[in-house]
Amino acid sequence: MSSTLPVAAQTLSHTLAACTFAAPVTHVLNPLEYAWEIHARYLARYGSGKKRVVFLGMNPGPFGMVQTGVPFGEVASVRDWLGLEGMVEQPLRPNPKRPVEGFACSRSEVSGRRLWGLFRERFGTADAFFSDHFVANYCPLAFFVEGRNLTPDKLFTAEQTPLLAACDTHLAALVAALEPEWLIGVGAWAENRARIALTKALRKGLRIGRVLHPSPASPAANRGWAEAATRQLHALGVWSS
Repeated sequence: MSSTLPVAAQTLSHTLAACTFAAPVTHVLNPLEYAWEIHARYLARYGSGKKRVVFLGMNPGPFGMVQTGVPFGEVASVRDWLGLEGMVEQPLRPNPKRPVEGFACSRSEVSGRRLWGLFRERFGTADAFFSDHFVANYCPLAFFVEGRNLTPDKLFTAEQTPLLAACDTHLAALVAALEPEWLIGVGAWAENRARIALTKALRKGLRIGRVLHPSPASPAANRGWAEAATRQLHALGVWSS
């Protein structure tokens, strides 16, 4: 496998280690550090070759990538469908309100369960899905105010600026390596960041779209996310039949 994606991920992780975040942020978790073993396996197994479609999430969820190191990494989906498992270490500064339990975590990340569930239903096996699809997160950091998740768009502008610059650079490297036809933001924020980061790629023919975010906080997603996302992908022309 090409070393491009692991090197890009480690470069991003090291760059973001220099970023600081003030109150109200109490804890910042970076799965690319303490769950690197699993993330590296994910890239090695599923990140090789060109991909026709890349799905892009926002940042890790507390019961998903925070636990497993895999984007939208709901434990059961990562273990049972993606076939990935292993030791997850502890963050340097753990959050007692959101402990990292790795694959022993009993909480289910609803967004990840919905996302990977749709792909499992449509493609059957992970290998079939990843033959021309990939899933990434724009930002690898999870932010917390004690036990409450804080998304990157809620950070102070001065804190967002270096964070977004590093994540834009990483996304451009990922797209250069995978050469997708489509970049699909999972939610409007991810789509918007992709359009900002990938202006040069857009001139070369990359198409960008989005699907509804599968978060349980979205009433629309709770009314049938898989069906809504499938309709959106058909309307864009990403999927057919």
